[in-house]
Amino acid sequence: MSVLLETSVGDIVIDLLVTEAPKCCENFIKLCKIKYYNYSPIYSVQPNFSFQTGDPIGPGSKDSDGGSSIWGLLNPGDPSKRTFKPDFHPKLKHMERGTVSMATAPAPNDPDERLAGSQFIITLGDNLDYLDGKAAIFGTVVEGFDTLEKINTVFIDTTGRPLKDIRIRHTTILDDPFEDPPGLVVPPQSPVPTPAQLATVRIADDEELQEETDQEALEKLRREREARAQALTLEMVGDLPFAEVKPPENVLFVCKLNPVTLDEDLELIFSRFGKILSCEVIRDKRTGDSLQYAFIEFEEKKDCEQAYFKMDGVLIDDHRIHVDFSQSVSRLSDTWRDATNAKRKRAEGGGFGGIDSLEKKRQYRADDPRERERERERLGKYSMVIDREEARKQNDASKKSEDGRKKRERSSEQDNRWRPARSRSPQRDRREQGGGLSDRRRDRSQDRYRDRKKRNRSRDRYMDDDRGYDRKRRH
Repeated sequence: MSVLLETSVGDIVIDLLVTEAPKCCENFIKLCKIKYYNYSPIYSVQPNFSFQTGDPIGPGSKDSDGGSSIWGLLNPGDPSKRTFKPDFHPKLKHMERGTVSMATAPAPNDPDERLAGSQFIITLGDNLDYLDGKAAIFGTVVEGFDTLEKINTVFIDTTGRPLKDIRIRHTTILDDPFEDPPGLVVPPQSPVPTPAQLATVRIADDEELQEETDQEALEKLRREREARAQALTLEMVGDLPFAEVKPPENVLFVCKLNPVTLDEDLELIFSRFGKILSCEVIRDKRTGDSLQYAFIEFEEKKDCEQAYFKMDGVLIDDHRIHVDFSQSVSRLSDTWRDATNAKRKRAEGGGFGGIDSLEKKRQYRADDPRERERERERLGKYSMVIDREEARKQNDASKKSEDGRKKRERSSEQDNRWRPARSRSPQRDRREQGGGLSDRRRDRSQDRYRDRKKRNRSRDRYMDDDRGYDRKRRH
């Protein structure tokens, strides 16, 4: 015994537990049979817990009565029939996702007794023992778990109602084991929504929101801002000539070349499509070996396009080349190879690199740009505010002097390490470290004023003071 719920986000198939909960199953099947749930909204969505439905109008409307059981609809004059006492089977627990149970409320006269109407709950998580004893289980979801996931991840407000309506469109009974109660009338077709139901529509379930377009526009704007910021950074560090630079449309990128292919060979082959301003095979700076790719610049854009369509996959020097439009802007930079810039100058193109809209980048604190340009052409190198060649020479000289000083210090330390210790006398040590003759004279002059009983270490013997005897002889 199963029932199919067709919602605005997908289908849900429910298997009914008629043996364990016959009263709830009968009420649910008969309500589906008379199309009572058609256009009923889904509300009280609690992510990873449950959602609730079954009120045809919705709990937020003033016209809502909360729903009624099938017996209350067949007996509108008896208010006690609007609810019924559901079946609580002791073995049925809310252990699995997709458990279907009737929503209940305490009876007005007996708080321990619970009553059900038309509203039911479908769980969105596992092990929800909180609902045991509060909701009467009568079925399980067997198909449509992707629909449950969509409902679980929908945007909701503070009350749990989806911002965009999710409604039950149709109900189909796949198997009905119960007999119809007296007075039950099955409608021949699905009824149209009532004005009360239409009044509760917030955003229609079939209304197309242009979220994707807005998201794409925001993503495009974000990427453009990020690209502009990166281009400005590259301009500041000197990798780009200016931030708004774009790859030239008249330059081809050729790769998978044979290492023996020369610039002249490639230029001769591609020249049949039009005039070529420059053609260079990129080589290693140290070894000069070909890196097997090249850039070819045409004078006209149409010639470049024709060469792209005709030459891609052509065999040159036993290598099948690949041709594409260049995405590099290094050719527009003033710091590009001097050989390539010379080729462009020979082509007699206007502006920088044959492009009228570009001019050479001027240096900071350049007094006379023309003089700077003449000096650069004379020296054959890029003019700088600081002479880097002179700075490099000074740096090398300072390094050499520093290395010599350190070498002399290490040599002196090694000599002192292996010199034998001849004496413990401080005076002798001072003489060996650089005293010489001056130290001996200084020591003797000091010995002259010593006490007569003290030892004269310069002669290593005791002697008396004969200064008085020498004076007598002079007189």
